[in-house]
Amino acid sequence: MKHTIGVIGLGVMGSSIALNMASKGEEVAVYNYTRDLTDQLLQKSENGQIHPYYELQDFVQSLQSPRKIFLMVTAGEVVDTVISSLIPHLSSGDIIMDGGNSNYEDTARRFDELQAIGIDYLGIGVSGGEEGALKGPSLMPGGVEEVYEKVAPILTKIAAQVEGVPCCVYIGPKGAGHFVKMVHNGIEYADMQLIAEAYTFLRERLQLPLNEIADIFETWNKGELKSYLIEITADILRKMDDKTGLPLVDVILDKTGQNGTGKWTSIQAIDNGIPVSIITESLFARYISHAKEERVFAASVLAGPATGNEELDKEVWIENVRQALYMGKICAYAQGFTQYKMTSELNDWNLPLKDIALIFRGGCIIRAEFLNTISEAYEDAQTGIANLLVAPYFVEKTKDYQTGLRKVVAESVMSGMSFPSLSASLTYYDSYRTGQSSANLLQAQRDYFGAHTYERIDKKGAFHTKWK
Repeated sequence: MKHTIGVIGLGVMGSSIALNMASKGEEVAVYNYTRDLTDQLLQKSENGQIHPYYELQDFVQSLQSPRKIFLMVTAGEVVDTVISSLIPHLSSGDIIMDGGNSNYEDTARRFDELQAIGIDYLGIGVSGGEEGALKGPSLMPGGVEEVYEKVAPILTKIAAQVEGVPCCVYIGPKGAGHFVKMVHNGIEYADMQLIAEAYTFLRERLQLPLNEIADIFETWNKGELKSYLIEITADILRKMDDKTGLPLVDVILDKTGQNGTGKWTSIQAIDNGIPVSIITESLFARYISHAKEERVFAASVLAGPATGNEELDKEVWIENVRQALYMGKICAYAQGFTQYKMTSELNDWNLPLKDIALIFRGGCIIRAEFLNTISEAYEDAQTGIANLLVAPYFVEKTKDYQTGLRKVVAESVMSGMSFPSLSASLTYYDSYRTGQSSANLLQAQRDYFGAHTYERIDKKGAFHTKWK
C-alpha cells in the first residue's frame, strides 16, 4: 500500500507533525538525513502508521501519486539542498510543502523554480511549537489554491480546531503563507515584550511577590486579556528551580534569543514604508539584552531618577497595568495587520484578514480571546478599515484604556524603568490620531538643504523655495 504523505526532517517539530498526521489516520512515510531521529520517532509511534525509510529514493517511491511531501527542516540553504536531492525522484504534479520558518522571498523563488519543472510547491507557516505540531497547529498555506485543495483534507485535519473550525485557510499565492507566519512572529515578539514590561512594573515598581503576580496573570487570563502567552506567564512565575530552590525565572540569564523572523518583519516593513515600531522596539530590546556585561557596568555608573518612588495604590495600579497591557496589545496587532493589509495591496495578494485572525485563535503562540473581535472588525467593514484602531470596538476600548497606558508609561519614565514596547505603543497611538503633524517642518528642512521639493495644502504639484 502506498503511503498518503511523507515527512522529511524528524527533529522536534517534524516528528510531532508526523505523529499528528498518523493520529488522524494518515499513513505517513518518514525520512531523516540521520538514522537516529527516525529510530527515536518509531519508539513514540503506537498505531503502526509511521513508516520509516532510510534511503531517499525508497521514501519517495513509497508515496501515493501525486506525491505529497512535507518538509520540516532548518530554514535557509538546507531547504534548497533537500529540494535538489528530491527533484530527480519526483514526477510532474508532485507536491512539496515547506513547513519551516523560511523567508517568504525564498519561498517565492523556490515556487518559481519548481513550477518551471512541473513540481508544485506550497510554503506553509506553522505556529504552535512542539505541542501545537503534535496536537494541532495553526497552518498558513501559500501557493496555487488548486494545489492547496489537493492537500487540504490532510492539513485541515491536523490543524487546531476551534468551535469545529480548523485553524487552516488558504492564504494566497507564492510566499504569502510564510509572509503571514513571519508577521505573526513579529506580533509574537511584541506581545511577549509587552507582557514582560507589565510584569516588570508589578514586580519592581509595585514590589509585589512573584506568587501574587502569578495570581494576577491567572486572573487576567479569565478576562479580555485571555491568551496563551498570559496563561504560560502565570505558570512560569510559579515554577521553582530544583537546584537552588529559587523561582526559576530568577535563575534564567536575562539574554534573549531570536530566530530571525522578527528581524525580517521589521526589515520588510522598513523597506515598504510600513510603521511597525512596537515590533521593532521589541526586537531591539532583545538585542540590547545581549549586552549583559555592559549593562551591569552601566548600572553601577549611570544615574537614574533623583527622586524617590512614592508608594502607589496597589489595586489602582494593577488595573492601570492591565489596561496598559491590553492597549499595547491592540496597538501591536494593529501594526501587524496593517503590515498584512499594505503588503497584500503591494503584491495584489488579497490576503483574507478576517480569516487570518480566526486561524490564530487555536494552536498558535499568539492565540488570544480578542482575535474574534479582530476578525469581526474586518468582516463588518469588509476589509475597508485602514487600521484596527479605527474599528468601532477598538475606538471605544481605547477611549477607556489609553489613560492607563499613559499613566504606566509616565510612571515608568519617572521611575527609570525601560519600557520600549509600551512606550512605542503610546507613541504609535498618539501619532496615528494626530491630524496635523510636524512633518511639514521636516519637508521644509529637506527642501532647504536638498531641494527635495514639497507639496502644498492649497494647490497640487511639487514646489521648491529659495530659502535664502
